Amino acid sequence: QVQLVESGGGLVRPGESLKLSCAASGRTDRLYAMGWFRQAPGKEREFVAGIMWIGSATSYADSVKGRFTISKDNARRTLYLQMNNLKFEDTAMYYCAARYSSNTPYGNWGQGTQVTVSS
Repeated sequence: QVQLVESGGGLVRPGESLKLSCAASGRTDRLYAMGWFRQAPGKEREFVAGIMWIGSATSYADSVKGRFTISKDNARRTLYLQMNNLKFEDTAMYYCAARYSSNTPYGNWGQGTQVTVSS
């Protein structure tokens, strides 16, 4: 199993940027993909972006396409989320998660890092 720890959240103004990191430890050799999710107060957790652990294919939620970029450093076992042009509606707790195959859901959730966009 892999353990995940997110960092990099904070308070920013609309239009500003943040870069989140997710450090993975444990068994990363069998990972299929990793992803970022977020959950705003009173809302369900939603998918933000995902990336294949082997290779670099990515996927994004429509709401963040063109503003967010997911990337990874396999050697450092770290996942990133570059968030540009942040909007009020991006305010949420952001979580990273791991996936072990195309037939298994994301899991091994980290503790989350808070992103707040406010003027």
